[in-house]
Amino acid sequence: MGTASAVLTLLPLLPRRALVASSSPGRTRALLSSGGVSSSVSGLRPRFPPFSHRPRRCNLYCRRGMPLGRKVTGKSLCSQVELEDDVDDEACELVNGVELVIGEGEDSFRAYLLKAVKNNNGTGVLLLSDVLGFEDSATRDFAYRVACYGYNVLVPDLFRANPWKLNWAVDGFDSWLSKQSPERVARDVDACTDWMIDEFLAAGISKKLGVIGFSFGGGHLIEALSRDEQAYYGTGICFYGSNIDPSKGSSIKTPVMFVSGDNDPSCSVTTLNEIEKKIQGSRVVIYHGRGQGFVHRPESEEEDEAAEDAFSIMRNWLHDNLLVRETELLV
Repeated sequence: MGTASAVLTLLPLLPRRALVASSSPGRTRALLSSGGVSSSVSGLRPRFPPFSHRPRRCNLYCRRGMPLGRKVTGKSLCSQVELEDDVDDEACELVNGVELVIGEGEDSFRAYLLKAVKNNNGTGVLLLSDVLGFEDSATRDFAYRVACYGYNVLVPDLFRANPWKLNWAVDGFDSWLSKQSPERVARDVDACTDWMIDEFLAAGISKKLGVIGFSFGGGHLIEALSRDEQAYYGTGICFYGSNIDPSKGSSIKTPVMFVSGDNDPSCSVTTLNEIEKKIQGSRVVIYHGRGQGFVHRPESEEEDEAAEDAFSIMRNWLHDNLLVRETELLV
């Protein structure tokens, strides 16, 4: 991958409006417009202001005790939600955060676990970040928002304290990426899966796990699901995943929703359509004119609208595939 290609494919670093010509949302396969969703998606849209206009809602750095699982150390971080006047606090349950260390010794790495305090549905969701890492504010805000709907969201440090930095020279990206061993990242993702199995599945709290991935993390989501022979994951949501190998689809046993824009060179619509055919029950949602990162890192009012729609679709997808299907299995 050349440097110029790397900037366009993996880095959410430069304003996309400088890289991609803007255009208003239009009709595609599954999303009819930036203001609506297809008839197959039910439920209300989340009652939040648009992404880029929402202030941070909680201070995650107020320590408080919280029990931790085995092979994990950490300090708890409490949330004290400060909602703006026009947001109903019932739309976002209080969320507790805890900083974890998963694994032991040199093979350990940090992670954050965000847990809904009220109406916790007991379901674990793994969130795999883009190259800016698990401490990036956009990633953390998105994870917080998912947790608001009752989920327990684990966000690991995929880069072992060495994520890409905004102030680094772009021509060094290839060298940095070469140090992120796919095998090591895969081991860390599997360690997170094992931890979540112990924390949620083995305890009988939940029947299935969910996984969400952005860009770099989206590519590793596909790899992780293809290794999930026991089908511990009930579903995956891949946002503009990079370096997706369509051949992996035949090994994936759980439905995946793919969300991307048609102006994203790192995640071609052709590739998504190809892998969708190999995964039973999967779906592709394409936004016209949108590029890399628009869901969790919107940069315009048009992208705010698309991000809201994508979040609503994702929320319903998680509910239908993790909560509704789990209830059906128990009946």
